[in-house]
Amino acid sequence: MTEITRPGKIIAIHLNYVSRSDQRGRRPAAPSYFFKPASSIAGTDGTVERPAGTELLAFEGEIALIIGTAARRVSVEQAWAHVAHVTASNDLGLYDLRTNDKGSNVRSKGGDGYTPVGPNLIAAADVDPGALRVRTWVNGELAQDDTTAGLLFPLPQLISDLSQHFTLEPGDIILTGTPAGSSVIVPGDVVEVEVDAPTAPGGPSSGRLRTTVTQGEIPFDAQIGSMPAVDDLQREEAWGSREAAGLPASAPASAAITTYPTHEGSNNVPSAAPNPTVSDPSSGGTSGGASVEPAAGLSADLRAKLMEAPTAGLSSQLRKRGLHSCFIDGVSANIPGSKIVGTAKTLRFVPAREDLFKTHGGGYNAQKRAFDAVEEGEIIVIEARGDATTGTLGDILALRAVARGAAGVVTDGGVRDFDAVAEIGLPVFSQGAHPSVLGRRHVPWEHDVTIGCGGATVQPGDVIVGDGDGVIVVPAHLAEEVTDAALAQEDEDAWIAEQVAAGHPVDGLFPMNAQWRAQYDARSAPQTGQQR
Repeated sequence: MTEITRPGKIIAIHLNYVSRSDQRGRRPAAPSYFFKPASSIAGTDGTVERPAGTELLAFEGEIALIIGTAARRVSVEQAWAHVAHVTASNDLGLYDLRTNDKGSNVRSKGGDGYTPVGPNLIAAADVDPGALRVRTWVNGELAQDDTTAGLLFPLPQLISDLSQHFTLEPGDIILTGTPAGSSVIVPGDVVEVEVDAPTAPGGPSSGRLRTTVTQGEIPFDAQIGSMPAVDDLQREEAWGSREAAGLPASAPASAAITTYPTHEGSNNVPSAAPNPTVSDPSSGGTSGGASVEPAAGLSADLRAKLMEAPTAGLSSQLRKRGLHSCFIDGVSANIPGSKIVGTAKTLRFVPAREDLFKTHGGGYNAQKRAFDAVEEGEIIVIEARGDATTGTLGDILALRAVARGAAGVVTDGGVRDFDAVAEIGLPVFSQGAHPSVLGRRHVPWEHDVTIGCGGATVQPGDVIVGDGDGVIVVPAHLAEEVTDAALAQEDEDAWIAEQVAAGHPVDGLFPMNAQWRAQYDARSAPQTGQQR
């Protein structure tokens, strides 16, 4: 690895590849540029933070030029001689912050670590500027592959043009544009960029520049600056296409800006913040059912009592109140002995259909949105139609759920990366392990709606309790009453078990007849003179 010195300035070009220009549907007549702060420089094997309250962090694999000798008003023919080295770069950008930057990209591309460069330097004198290649991989899958033969404005032209306006100094870095394939990345993703000269002697290469995305927890402050805001145009440009973003094929006549609070639970919520009880318009289709406003979260006292209440006791109390279909059938814990308590955040899959997967399966789909929005203490409950041959989550989504403070996941489908998910420590109740990837059996359709899971209807905000006997759904308005009754019954059952262990027959004791009831009540009643 070669040390990259801190540049005096970083200049980046907006559009410069035919493939990217065609993707955007516009072709500039001349190059245009923006500056990035030197503090955005990073090396390989680092991390980049996606700030709290944002969704559209995108990678852009690029060829970086490092100036070797000062250039001022140099010709195109002279320009390449002023370049010392060529290497890989990732011109990371946060589309949520583009709205108010008006093309300057000060905030959207200026974040710490938003310009990783390296790891190795290729001598510019050893390569043809018209025969360089840039490739980008996301989680090991090739996402970008293009060469400088596909540039709108050749590399020497950029140097010559910039030198018309100011002096390019040694160490300055020029980011030369990204080809088609740039898209959104999420926490846990690993991006690798490599620049090489495959036709040059020895095929010199920069090596792979690796960056891992992490999730930020510190929100922006609406009192001191403009807030993140996205619309469908920003989603389309961040993901690379409407299809990749999970949007309808044609844009509506007008799309309102969607703004977000600084983070879930923040008081700094802009006046234009979306109503969380309305289905996310970015789902790209009409919802199969109206969204349901979740109930308030559990109090600490109720949560503690529910941790003590067994599902069998809760089931018995629900049956006494006429509710016989509240058990999620066919699921068991991936971590033996786990107990989960929380409120439901629902996610619904529909059966696989190729055309619907194209519009709803990719991009920032309902599955990703649900795991990105789960609140502390919530349990993600997934409707997978009871199909055990589906992988409804894997290790990356499990990591996201843990980072968000989720209390667990319940799915009537399967789980891929089963052992890894268990090692992460996220309690999951499912039908077991299955290696299936998204799209084989189902399409992520919508979240925060009423669903069916394991034969039980689940609404957002319902109380979910799972233990060794399985998982039960308790309507939120009955949770306190049912829990207290279940704990009282549990106390009775423990006393009955003591009597049976002492040799008494079950008949008349379970359930208790009047005689046994009197003994139990006498045991439970406070003694005369006892301090209360």
